[in-house]
Amino acid sequence: MDAVRRYPVENIPIITLTTDFGNKDPLSAIMKGTIFSINPQAMIVDLTHEISKYNVREAALVIGMSYHEFPSRSIHIVVTDPGVGSSRRPILVAIEDYYFIGPDNGVFSMIYNENERCKVFHLTAEHYFRRDRSATFHGRDIFAPVAAWLSKGIASDNFGEEITDFMKLRFPSPSMPTRTALEGEVLYIDTFGNAITNIKAEDLKTLQAQKPDVSPRFMVKGKEIAFKQYYSQVEDRGLYALINSMNYLELFVYRGHASREFGITVGDPMGVLLT
Repeated sequence: MDAVRRYPVENIPIITLTTDFGNKDPLSAIMKGTIFSINPQAMIVDLTHEISKYNVREAALVIGMSYHEFPSRSIHIVVTDPGVGSSRRPILVAIEDYYFIGPDNGVFSMIYNENERCKVFHLTAEHYFRRDRSATFHGRDIFAPVAAWLSKGIASDNFGEEITDFMKLRFPSPSMPTRTALEGEVLYIDTFGNAITNIKAEDLKTLQAQKPDVSPRFMVKGKEIAFKQYYSQVEDRGLYALINSMNYLELFVYRGHASREFGITVGDPMGVLLT
């Protein structure tokens, strides 16, 4: 076993869990038990266990939008893993301030896209795994124990060899076909039915700089919608746009369900024009 660096209690890294397990079965709690058995002082946060079943792209978006809200050195476990038990590799991703543990199925694609300097390790150091391993529960048998040992100070390169052929999913980026037009699309529908697009606040600033005196027009399904600063700024059940707390352009219906009421789905185009 490699040397363990002892962290003061106040400096023990947070471990987050993101899964598609739901809350009916004890799977996520079992992972916590595994972590606590190795590091009783671990601090664990449930990011969500309601990722749509087997939806790797959704899990990638959720962790990509959330991880930077946590303190430096936080460890993020993601288990949306339809290929568990197959030849797909278990991996550890290390960037400057955070660590990610999960399957090599593209679930960390947004991390790769946002961080040019990252190291990815194939988890092969079995002495850090559960002794009696199942082929169907790597969350308990590999990911949780590796996170626990990492939280105790084991260096990331002790868990396996660095790899460069990790899987990346393609996520569309917004584009500017002309200097006065911005095109994006819906990436995610949240639990309130809000439609989150791939257009960020910084993209709108770049567009607005082309014509500072012209107000942008927001177009969805061939119709123009108004931009608001916050949800309760409107009282009707129309479709509106705003910049959400994660700095993404979002479509919403106040006290309603934008996706259901206006037929908005993942992949639908979103346009912003300066005309």
